[in-house]
Amino acid sequence: MDLDRSFGFLVHDVARLYGRRFDRNGRRLELTRAQCRTLGYLARNEGINQAGLADLLEIRPMTLVRQIDRMQEAGWIERRPDPADRRARRLFLTDKSRPILGRIWDVAGDTQDQVLAALTPDEAEQLIDLLRRVHGALADRSHPRARSLASSTGVAAMPSRRVAAPAIEGSR
Repeated sequence: MDLDRSFGFLVHDVARLYGRRFDRNGRRLELTRAQCRTLGYLARNEGINQAGLADLLEIRPMTLVRQIDRMQEAGWIERRPDPADRRARRLFLTDKSRPILGRIWDVAGDTQDQVLAALTPDEAEQLIDLLRRVHGALADRSHPRARSLASSTGVAAMPSRRVAAPAIEGSR
């Protein structure tokens, strides 16, 4: 098989390289890519519980618990009691985290602009449209995350500055 013509290989490798570029561009944030993703998903889903956020991020709940612990200690996220379930905690952004979201979106926009610079604006828009169609075909519409993404403005939680469609999410 020619990997240069393999959809799966190319999508995975582009996501890996995109994430690496985001990391390089985002060094000034002093947050990891995982922390940026967590803040981005939490911004769109404030009040979600840890299990729900782990599901959205597609990571194990125990992995997220440790990350949330560190982010709470740093003042980025707060846990509040769930009024419906005294055992559960809901997650919210803190006042400290809100300004950093704009900086995260700037890094994402810069990264997208760099990555798509090799394409014309029409090609970049077509690429985003095609990826959204593939995403829609692969998404399990019965899953809450898929419904959320389908009803949102796009695939990722960050605005695009170069193309009308949202940025490609390359972090994992």
